[in-house]
Amino acid sequence: MASTVTTEPPENPAAPSRPGYGQLLRTRGAWTFLLPGFAARQPFAMLTISIVLLVQHTTGSYGAAGAAAAVTGVSMALFAPYSGRLADRYGQRAVLVPGVLVHTLSGLALTALALADAPLWALFAAAVPTGASVPQIGPMVRARWGVKLQDSPLMSTAAAFESVTDELTFVFGPLLATALCTTVAPAAGLVTEAALTLAGGLLFAARKSTQPQVTGAGHARVRHASALRVPGVRVLVVAFLGIGSVFGGMQVSLAAFTESIGEPGLNGVLYGTFAAGNMLSGLVCGALAWKAAPHRRLVVGYTALALTASALWTSHSVLVLAGLGLLVGMCIAPALITGYTLVEGLVPAGARTEAFTWLTGAVALGQAAAVTVAGQLEDRLWGGAGFLVPMAGTVLALATLLALRSRLVTRPRNRTVARGVGHRVPLTVD
Repeated sequence: MASTVTTEPPENPAAPSRPGYGQLLRTRGAWTFLLPGFAARQPFAMLTISIVLLVQHTTGSYGAAGAAAAVTGVSMALFAPYSGRLADRYGQRAVLVPGVLVHTLSGLALTALALADAPLWALFAAAVPTGASVPQIGPMVRARWGVKLQDSPLMSTAAAFESVTDELTFVFGPLLATALCTTVAPAAGLVTEAALTLAGGLLFAARKSTQPQVTGAGHARVRHASALRVPGVRVLVVAFLGIGSVFGGMQVSLAAFTESIGEPGLNGVLYGTFAAGNMLSGLVCGALAWKAAPHRRLVVGYTALALTASALWTSHSVLVLAGLGLLVGMCIAPALITGYTLVEGLVPAGARTEAFTWLTGAVALGQAAAVTVAGQLEDRLWGGAGFLVPMAGTVLALATLLALRSRLVTRPRNRTVARGVGHRVPLTVD
C-alpha cells in the first residue's frame, strides 16, 4: 500500500495574530459563495415563524401551530446529517439542486393544505418533506471556508462571521415573515420562503468552483466514518439542542405574548431584538483574539446563556422582555461560534459538512421540541409559560457540558492519510 500526499497552501499563510473581518473578506474567491449563500439561507429564518403564524391563523391554536412547525423541525434534524454526508461524498451541487426543488413544492403544498382547513395529519404529512429538504446552506458555507482557509488563524474569525451572518438572517427573516403574514396574507410568509429558497439555492449551487473536493467512493475507508462517532460532537449536539430550545421557545412565546396584548406586529420587533443581540455579540467575538481554550469559553458562555434564559418567564412588559431578549441573544452567539470552532479541531476535514449539519440539525430538533411544548404551555397555562422551555433546555444542556467538558478538549492532529485527519488531501491511494 503506497500513498501520495500533498497539501494545498492556505489562502492566508501569513495571517496576523489578531485576524479580523477585513482580511477574512479579502480571501480570494470568498464573495463568490458568500453573497449567494446569504440569499439562500435567508428563508431558513422565515420557515418556522411562517408556519406558526399561518397554522395558528387557520386553526386558532398555538398548540397545533407549534406541532406543525415541530414536525418540520424534527424532519430537518433527522435528514440534515445525511444531507451533509451526501454533500461530503458527492458534492454540494448534487444535493442542493434536487433539495431546493422538493422544498419549494412541499412548502407550497403545506400552504395550500393549511388554507384549505385540512386536518392536522395532512399538515404533518406535508411538513415532513418540507423539513427534510431544507437546504443546509450554513454548513455548506462553513465547509467552503474550510477549503479556503485550511490551517489559517482566520478560521475562528470565519466561524464568528458565519454566526453573525446566521443571526443577520434571524433579524430580517422573522421581521419579513411577520410583516408578510400580518399585513399581506397569512400565507404570504411561506410562499415567499419557498420562492427565496428556490432562487437562492440554485444560485448558490451554481458556484461549483468553491465547493469542497468530493471524497468519492474510492476514499470511503478514510473519509466516511460518521462525525457523530466523535465524542466531542455528541456533547456539542446536546449543547446545540439547548440553543434550539431558546429559538423555538421564544418564537412561540413572543407570538403569544404580543397577541395577548393586542400588538401582533411587535412579534417580529421583539424577535429581531433578540437576534440583534446575537449578531452584535458575534461581531465582538470574531474581532477578539481569545487566549482561553475553546472548551472553557463554551462552558462560560453557556452558563451565561442558561442564567439569562432562566429569567425570561418573569417578564411581563414589552420593555423588560426586549431587554432580556437582547441579553439572551448576546449569550447565544459565543456558544454557537465556539461550538463551530471546536468542530475544526475535533472532526476530520472530510466529515465536517456532516458535523456542521449535526449541529444545525440539533438546533432544529431543539427548536421543534420547544415550539411543541411552548405551544401547549401557552394554550393550557398562563401567558408567558412558554418561556419556561428555554430555561429548562439550557439548564439541562449546561449540566451535560459541565459533566462531559473533557471530551471537547482538542489535541494536536496526527496528519496521516490512514486516519483521515488534518487538512491534507489524499491525491492517490494505490
